Amino acid sequence: MRRIVSSLLWRALAALSVGLGFIGIFVPGLPTVPFLLLAAWAAGHGWPALETWLLNHPRWGASIRAWRTRGAVPRRAKWAASLMMALSAVLMGISGAPRLLTLGVALLMLAVAVWLWRRPEG
Repeated sequence: MRRIVSSLLWRALAALSVGLGFIGIFVPGLPTVPFLLLAAWAAGHGWPALETWLLNHPRWGASIRAWRTRGAVPRRAKWAASLMMALSAVLMGISGAPRLLTLGVALLMLAVAVWLWRRPEG
């Protein structure tokens, strides 16, 4: 019984992540690949058929496999993420949000960008 519940929870996380990744295709600023990475990871714990489908997907499979094997992020994805984070910081700055919050979020996004650009490419 415990194994069934565990498998269902992994499947639910995988399905939710695929759904969010699909929405990310159409909604600017919502990433697709990170959700698909999460989906592949969760599927590997309880939905092997979905994991195989994601790893062999013609559009997203290469990115998922590159992340799994080398922790690699394509340069185009690095630029897109960096530009979206910069845009978000600017929008927060002009939104009237508390300055301390804006500064904290901007510093967090800067740390993420530095980490991202230190990842291998390919």
